[in-house]
Amino acid sequence: MPGAFITLEGIEGVGKSTALDYIQKFFQATGIEVVTTREPGGTPWGEMVRKWLLEGTHDKLSGELEALLMFAARSHHLESIIKPALAAGHVVVCDRFSDATFAYQGAGRGADLNFLQMLKQAVQGSFEPDLTFLLDAPVDVGMKRISDRPADHFERESAPFFERIRSRYLRLAEENGGRIVTIDANRPRKAVQRDLERYLRRFLKSYSAADV
Repeated sequence: MPGAFITLEGIEGVGKSTALDYIQKFFQATGIEVVTTREPGGTPWGEMVRKWLLEGTHDKLSGELEALLMFAARSHHLESIIKPALAAGHVVVCDRFSDATFAYQGAGRGADLNFLQMLKQAVQGSFEPDLTFLLDAPVDVGMKRISDRPADHFERESAPFFERIRSRYLRLAEENGGRIVTIDANRPRKAVQRDLERYLRRFLKSYSAADV
């Protein structure tokens, strides 16, 4: 099987970390090498950007400035972690990628869409995930799930901020139906995992066949 790039998206509290762990174990059980990573982060420099952004000790940044930081970290992440792992034939599973920038910095912060597209083209070109899982749940459900943990810079935002993000995610799913699979995350964990496994098996079968 050639390398494959799978991403996880969604607002806060939808269970991306749990889903990533499940996907990792799924591929490991099939004997396929898997690399897990995240954005922002994934590299030492990316983790510094993540820490600085999420600690929120800075003044609130514009959507455009946040996007510049995200895409700068993404460029390094792609060249040092993601693309080498794919070239080696591994499956790479990433917690957030560029869809998150269009949702959070675009819809959430109001960054100009053309500006974001320009950055994406400069950093990624035609590179896209092979499969994206959008874990979707109502904003109030997500906020309730994370209410017992310390809130970071983004989690302290208001409900309307996350409503805008969720709406943009759902629109992206409509526009990219061949790549983005929406999973109802407002269900018990086992139900979500059954859907993940079903789509992963379908993806594995079609992706392996394409390599024949």
